[in-house]
Amino acid sequence: MSAATQEGLSHREDFERQHQLTVRQEIETFRQRAQQFLDGEITEDQFRPFRLKHGIYGQRQPGVQMVRCKIPGGLLTAPQLEQLGRIADEFGGGKGHLTTRQNIQYHFVPLVRVPDLMHMLADAGLTNREACYNTVRNVTTCTKAGIAHDEVFDVRPYAQRVAYALLRKDLTSNLPRKFKIAFDGCAGSDCVMGPMNDIGLKAVIREGKRGFRMVIGGGLGPLPMEAQLFRDFIPEERLLNWCEAIIRMFNKFGNRKNKNMARMKFVLRDRGFAWVKEQIEKEFADILKNGGIAWPERVPEGFGAYQSQPQPLGNGALLPVVNAHSSGHAAYDAWLASNVEEQRQTGYAAVTIRVDQGNLTSDQLRGVAQLAATAGDGLVRVAINQNLLLAFVPLARLRRVYAALQALDLAESGADQIADIITCPGAYSCNLALTKTMNLGDALQQTVRQYDDPRVKQLAIKASGCPNACGHHWIADIGFYGNARKVDGKEIPYYQMLLGGGFDEEGMLRFGLAVQSIPARLAPAAVERVLDHFIAHHLPGESFRQYVLRYKVETFRELTNEFANGATKKPSR
Repeated sequence: MSAATQEGLSHREDFERQHQLTVRQEIETFRQRAQQFLDGEITEDQFRPFRLKHGIYGQRQPGVQMVRCKIPGGLLTAPQLEQLGRIADEFGGGKGHLTTRQNIQYHFVPLVRVPDLMHMLADAGLTNREACYNTVRNVTTCTKAGIAHDEVFDVRPYAQRVAYALLRKDLTSNLPRKFKIAFDGCAGSDCVMGPMNDIGLKAVIREGKRGFRMVIGGGLGPLPMEAQLFRDFIPEERLLNWCEAIIRMFNKFGNRKNKNMARMKFVLRDRGFAWVKEQIEKEFADILKNGGIAWPERVPEGFGAYQSQPQPLGNGALLPVVNAHSSGHAAYDAWLASNVEEQRQTGYAAVTIRVDQGNLTSDQLRGVAQLAATAGDGLVRVAINQNLLLAFVPLARLRRVYAALQALDLAESGADQIADIITCPGAYSCNLALTKTMNLGDALQQTVRQYDDPRVKQLAIKASGCPNACGHHWIADIGFYGNARKVDGKEIPYYQMLLGGGFDEEGMLRFGLAVQSIPARLAPAAVERVLDHFIAHHLPGESFRQYVLRYKVETFRELTNEFANGATKKPSR
């Protein structure tokens, strides 16, 4: 081993030791503060911001917490996923929940046990630090980074370093409101929905130089707003500088008096884009002159699934296109058609594992970890639609992977199709939720499974238990968010129905149109009514959004009026 190599290893070992020391000290500080709260030495108002900064949410059930673990870039190593399975057994009742921001959550954890859970995360190079509160939340990344056919370049290293650079900084730990960043490396599709983020970054190469197209000010919630183009091209070496400049501007001018108007999108709305751009450019100039957050030379082992010594790949088998012919096994063929996609690397496939509403058991977590280690590249990718993806699966191993997924009860076909419904946990655990969203998801699945029409199958349904849009209801073909009404003196759960959200034919992100509020138990019947009308009346080549705009909201209100007014009645057929 050369002297330079030895010196490099020594620096990395020192870096890892210091990182672990910092993390462990933070956890023990959390333990002390939690105990002070439990002993009545500090109030809930004093403890709450500290708790939230560490990714610990209160639940609607007293005495227990929800613990959110960040998965930077949506990437996990197989040992990390295996550890998440152990944590599920130890602390989460054998369950974990994948979120629409590439996190995993555990519910019903007593506060006194949270520090031990945090240590188990740290053992695997994972953290829940700043997974909640007014911080830079988990940085999301294109699920097919490194393998997509139309990839401009692999954005994963950039996402890892930006996420690490902005972690545990004074600037980013107490912002006016949460702040979200997303990276996309594909020329065409946008699987991370960049325009709904405070900063959306899309890979671009200009005159042979790598950089990013940057949009700013997007967000969902009760008042959704699409991001605006800030710069066509940000050179890679100035990426962090520009991100910091934007965060500085938001930190100075975000609304700290009204959290409902505190996201960066409201600064753009109230001050105007030209003014915001001017302030960002002033901050950028100051960073160039006086310095700012440093671009990290490295990230810790396991952070965003970083591996200083990646698992060697197997050999991709040179076989025919996976979907070119029938195997004679209907379920397997359906899975191949919807859940398997060949990579740009010859002989390899990406396998999407459909995870029903993001809910996984500890056995499933461990089983997928083993699959990633033995049949893929040792990594597991978490998608914002609550599914998992295994990459670099040799085509010759697909049958074995399918059989292993069958044993885990994870071999259902139809990934990214209408029955692959996105929901938040809703009133199962969330303090803010008004409805039990996962129950709605189950009922909607039963309804839409009866449709074989390919135009229906390609639609997306997304639901949230309140207007805050954790379930991305605004950007679905059919969206729902929970509310409630008093009927005959009783509070009845309702859902506001939205139609026509998602990307339009020009690739612009559009929000769904509000139809009307419908009792929760009748929402599946309302969906059925809309889908039947769509099948009967859509034009050749017409998208669902185009169909909705052509018929206008009034048509769909009339179609579903029977359900909206039928909280205590049975719908007609």
